Amino acid sequence: MSPTIIWLDHSFGGIHAARLVLPHGSAMDPQGGAGMHQLLAGSLTRGCGDLGAVAFAEHIETLGGSLRSDTSDDRLVLALKCVSTDAPQLLPLLLEMVETPHLQDEQVRLEQDLNLQSLQRMQEDPFALAHEQLRLLLYGSGTYGHDPLGRRDELEGIDPEAIRHAARALPCHQATMVISGPADEPLQRLVQERISCWQASAGVRPQLGSISANNWAGVGADTEQSVLMLGFRTVPIHAPEALALRLLQVHLGVGMSSRLFQSLRETHGLVYDVGAELALRELESPFIWHLSTSAEQAVAALDALLAEWQQVLQAPLPEASLELARAKLRGQEALGRQTGAQRAERTALCLSLGLPGDYHQRAMEWIETISATDVLEAARRWLQHPVLSACGPAASLSALQSRWQQVVPPQRSAAAAR
Repeated sequence: MSPTIIWLDHSFGGIHAARLVLPHGSAMDPQGGAGMHQLLAGSLTRGCGDLGAVAFAEHIETLGGSLRSDTSDDRLVLALKCVSTDAPQLLPLLLEMVETPHLQDEQVRLEQDLNLQSLQRMQEDPFALAHEQLRLLLYGSGTYGHDPLGRRDELEGIDPEAIRHAARALPCHQATMVISGPADEPLQRLVQERISCWQASAGVRPQLGSISANNWAGVGADTEQSVLMLGFRTVPIHAPEALALRLLQVHLGVGMSSRLFQSLRETHGLVYDVGAELALRELESPFIWHLSTSAEQAVAALDALLAEWQQVLQAPLPEASLELARAKLRGQEALGRQTGAQRAERTALCLSLGLPGDYHQRAMEWIETISATDVLEAARRWLQHPVLSACGPAASLSALQSRWQQVVPPQRSAAAAR
């Protein structure tokens, strides 16, 4: 098995855009080492091959290129964009970042300090606090159970040698590289020859633990607002019901015409902000309904949110609402594929997850065959056992917990353990 390399024949004004996707997301962080792969990703930009940290940065900037390296839950992504005349210099550099990163102690420590500062800022954000607790409720302390940045106490304990050890698995045969730009046969041969030698194993893929029997978490904050997140653990991106749930998410939470916005904000005036997110992943994906409200209206907002949840489980969407969701999804797809960089990223991520490179285009055809009954059946299967995470003043949290446990006792969530 060899890495996957795709060259897209799209030319956008003499620009090359490349995405190198590796199966080393934060889900691969070891026990007690949350944040390791994000730290590794950031450290890759601090020198490789013959270029030290300063020379590396100057080289990219002198050529006017753009480079980033970061992780999601499932993948580590290196992204490059440059003028096509500079691609012969910069594309091989992308490979060197994986093959011969420097990862010197002082540079890893600098990146570590930056990540710790980012984690500290997250502790000041009620939304981030609620989201972190929701992860724990849905996934526990392991896979998907933490932000890619990690946890402060664990990140502080990661040694640069551990980062260097993790880097040895990067040039693996599960790598996926997609490049968009004008054809350049010598450059194509060079990249093909280099990346085809990558034969390391990405390691054992992560497994998910069971959902906690506890379905409530509250985080106190000195604020006059309350943030609520209703969460469900649902399906992997390749599951047959993934698109039905995606249509439901768009119906509920995308735009000012969405169901949650119209009901909770426009009709009842209960929230400042409301939405729904479905981050489709390699393993079971989180479906999150979120809102922010005043502390005084938190319980009323929760009641309204739970009423919408029950409505989703009891009745199919009106055909007009389903068609609007399809139209929004088609619009998102069109806007997400306007540039070569966007197309390279989408194609690379799809291929890395075992999906066809044109998955998003095919999905636009498949959604036409999904009925309101299909959406209802998917909701009834996957949205039966919610968990709730809240962040706000202590009095608001106490009232929310009391109300939540009246409506959704803990034992309901325990039944969701799989």
